[in-house]
Amino acid sequence: MKKEIYLDNAATTRIRPEVVKAMIDHLEQAYGNPSSIYKIARENKALIEENREKVAKAINSDKNEIYFTGGGSESNNWALKGIAQSYSNKGKHIITTNIEHHAILHVCQYLETIGYEVTYLPVDEEGNISLEDLKNAIREDTILISVMFVNNEIGTINPIKEIGKIARERGILFHTDAVQAVGHIPIDVKDMNIDLLSMSAHKFYGPKGIGALYIRKGIKITPLIHGGAQERNRRAGTENIDSIIGMGTAIELATKEMPEEIERLTKLRDKLIDGILEKIPYSKLNGPRENRAPGNCNISFEFIEGESVLLLLDMNDVCASSGSACTSGSLDPSHVLLAIGLPHEKAHGSLRLSLGLYNTEEDVDYLLEKLPPIVNRMREISPLYEEFIKNNN
Repeated sequence: MKKEIYLDNAATTRIRPEVVKAMIDHLEQAYGNPSSIYKIARENKALIEENREKVAKAINSDKNEIYFTGGGSESNNWALKGIAQSYSNKGKHIITTNIEHHAILHVCQYLETIGYEVTYLPVDEEGNISLEDLKNAIREDTILISVMFVNNEIGTINPIKEIGKIARERGILFHTDAVQAVGHIPIDVKDMNIDLLSMSAHKFYGPKGIGALYIRKGIKITPLIHGGAQERNRRAGTENIDSIIGMGTAIELATKEMPEEIERLTKLRDKLIDGILEKIPYSKLNGPRENRAPGNCNISFEFIEGESVLLLLDMNDVCASSGSACTSGSLDPSHVLLAIGLPHEKAHGSLRLSLGLYNTEEDVDYLLEKLPPIVNRMREISPLYEEFIKNNN
């Protein structure tokens, strides 16, 4: 049986064998609660700090600025709700964009129900915000700017350093949802003027259910989870030490291999994009060509629905998606694609192909062989395509 070709790494990644081994070794040998005082507990506490250091090193932060969480969504919730509560005496205005992940947008919508005001910045056809729009949106009562590092659907890399500089000069805190960026592109929180940053281990070949929030030293933030004194009194609950070890191992490997992997994935991505646009007429790349995440390819196909293409790809052992995994149950078109100006019908006909560590040139060749006839087959039964061909002959 042919192996599955996994092209949905933006949704989640396959855990690395080195990560599995590090976690299993710990599961089998160490079980003490890190908050206790006996030897195995102290050893576990030391392991947490050792892996906290690995996470900090990956983004050039101090170790004590890293707080482990249950994943990217918790980190985003904590960043926005915690800052909103802690700085409400200064103001209740937040700035974000209209193409954020729903773990940001839905939190903003919640904050609006309890008295906060949110400005949602628009983006251009490539998913970029205007820095002038950002400056003009800032008010006396603005307490937080939250802009994602890399868009999870179209791969746009935002000008984080410039946004951070604007925020820092105006005395406003800056948070970035870097779930799609950490472990994939270089990040330096000090150089980029980042105050808070969210990450999730399963996006860089680590385990699910573990993430972290970077909180710059000196920032006040209300805890999201109250209880014990873990994570320096900021995030209660017995630490998920096995997953913390997995996260530390994964981020260390990803950071070490990053330069070569960026170069490799960028070449594969460009071959994939060029091949699709060349082989399939009436197809369009969504998002920028250059300033794009190394493994991201998002294409719209006219006259068809993306969900149908996904089912036929699955029958050919290819795993892909039509957008964010967190909205896969929705029949609505992607809010990101609508925001960059695609009409509903084209947004519905989109495919996200996200390459990762385990993808090869053979995978790309296989997709370029299987995808064109699938799209042609769907168009042959499409009344929209039939009418288009009739009117253009």
